[in-house]
Amino acid sequence: MKKLRIAQISPLRFSVPAEKRGGNEMIISYLTEELVKRGHKVTLFASGDSKTKAKLVSLLKKPLNCLYFTESNYWWNIFSHSFAIEKASDFDIIHCHWDIMGAFFQRFVKAPVLNTAHYIMSPRKSVQDIFEYYKNDLNIVFIRDEQRDNSPIKFKNSWVVYNGIDVSKFKFSEKGKNHLVWAGRLVPGKDVKEMIKVAKKSGEKLFLAGQIEEHSREYFKKEIKPHLGSRIKYVGELSQKELSDFYGSAKACLYPAGLVTLESMACGTPVISPVKKKMIMENKTGFVVKDTAEAVRAIKKIGEINRHDCRKWVEDNFSVEKMVDEYEKIYYEMLKRKKR
Repeated sequence: MKKLRIAQISPLRFSVPAEKRGGNEMIISYLTEELVKRGHKVTLFASGDSKTKAKLVSLLKKPLNCLYFTESNYWWNIFSHSFAIEKASDFDIIHCHWDIMGAFFQRFVKAPVLNTAHYIMSPRKSVQDIFEYYKNDLNIVFIRDEQRDNSPIKFKNSWVVYNGIDVSKFKFSEKGKNHLVWAGRLVPGKDVKEMIKVAKKSGEKLFLAGQIEEHSREYFKKEIKPHLGSRIKYVGELSQKELSDFYGSAKACLYPAGLVTLESMACGTPVISPVKKKMIMENKTGFVVKDTAEAVRAIKKIGEINRHDCRKWVEDNFSVEKMVDEYEKIYYEMLKRKKR
């Protein structure tokens, strides 16, 4: 197959990859580096401190989280996308990773534009009306089946590509200790309060790790901090290396979000989650639960899980190579359709 000239446009909030946060930026890094490894000519539009073997184009020396308040995110990301689109003739494919920003530019360029929806779509009608306008020509990738199934807009050109991780970066732990863990951004909507409730009802210790963003400090102070003590602990924001030990030390990961599901299983730690049906092999790598009561019952059965099965499940189904295989197929399909 012909090697491609590919633009990867990352959000500017964090560097690529982010050291302690930014799951999306980690996926962008995995994708970019593997595409370079396969011989494609890749240009990464990201902050200047990003690390990549691709050609790096930067409008900012540092990511937005180091320079400006979050209100600046939209303006700088619009600027970055516009800057990349100006160079559209240099690329065969333009791949956008910030909301559906590519939709606003795709009709002005010849190169096919792909958008990966890393987040759940906004429920606001004002935003959905925009999706509706572009639904017949927007190229969009969802990262889970349920994300596409639950989308209020049915897009003509849509795919599902599950995230993949570099399993070698996560240390396998043969046996966990007697506590539960959770990792992610401590913000409303991440089920942190529900997990604390599960831990208390089950009598288990729970360790929380992750970022407390500026806009969520009040939430943390009022809703999370009062529950902290000897059995519910916040351990701070951890690096990837620290996270590997964090996951591996636990007997289970509660209600994991995003990449945490895969990272935890890669370390051998089973997961208990209400939504990751395709990412979890039921009764083999964890349990899919509907409510607090089911989660408490699942914790009691966690000893039935073979931790080696967790690791192998991720290796076989959620590798970087498999993820990039799927993206390559989409790139070539889009180019073939463009020629018609």
